[in-house]
Amino acid sequence: HGRTLATLAATGQEEFHKFFGPFPGGFVYARPDFESVKEKITDKTCAVMMELIQGESGVHVLDKNFVRQITEYCQARDILVIIDEVQTGNGRTGYMYAYQGYGIMPDIITTAKGLGGGLPIGACLLFEKTKDAFGYGDNGSTFGGNPVACAGAVSIVERLNEELFLEVRAKGEYLRTFLSKMPGVEEVTGLGLMIGVRTNGKASVREIAEKCVEKGLLVLTAHDRLRLLPPLTIKKTEMDEGLKILNEVMEVVAK
Repeated sequence: HGRTLATLAATGQEEFHKFFGPFPGGFVYARPDFESVKEKITDKTCAVMMELIQGESGVHVLDKNFVRQITEYCQARDILVIIDEVQTGNGRTGYMYAYQGYGIMPDIITTAKGLGGGLPIGACLLFEKTKDAFGYGDNGSTFGGNPVACAGAVSIVERLNEELFLEVRAKGEYLRTFLSKMPGVEEVTGLGLMIGVRTNGKASVREIAEKCVEKGLLVLTAHDRLRLLPPLTIKKTEMDEGLKILNEVMEVVAK
């Protein structure tokens, strides 16, 4: 979940580096454009890691052409492509994993959160090029393989199917359509049910979130944006109720 020193080092957000360290070396950060990444790649680069929808920075969606360019560039040079699917995986974006909507094939993906449906579990999935990198006993965790968490994950995976993914995409489109028409909303980003909302700044996102809580609606914030991550099973009546509350708040604070 990004809580170890190595995974903290992998994030480019300096605010998450405060009060921790020393960090392992070797991580280099690039802007999300092809030339910036290409400039950072050397003959010592072993992998490029991407989060296709950057949740903690405000639900920024990486451009599909950029992601494909980087993937092809890395594959031509035998550089591994790692996709962070901790937030985007397990149906959140309307696909089992977000990379499937980008038309690429990574070498490694990390996943967690939705995999356990509330139970603590994470996984590192290896594909053709990397599948033989680990042998039994090479990697361990004190609480890894917890039977209750694993049973929960099996149950979740069995319920994730194309019908649900299509529903998630439709629900996301429904929410984004209505959100984009709200007073004070300047931009709506995201895929599926991972949504970011940038407002006109007349009120802080924290103030907006607090007023929503007062009316019974929980929303997240990330920098200057609201973050909406409803359950994949949310009903239309529940979406309408949440949209109504947020609209009422925005009518007041957006003036």
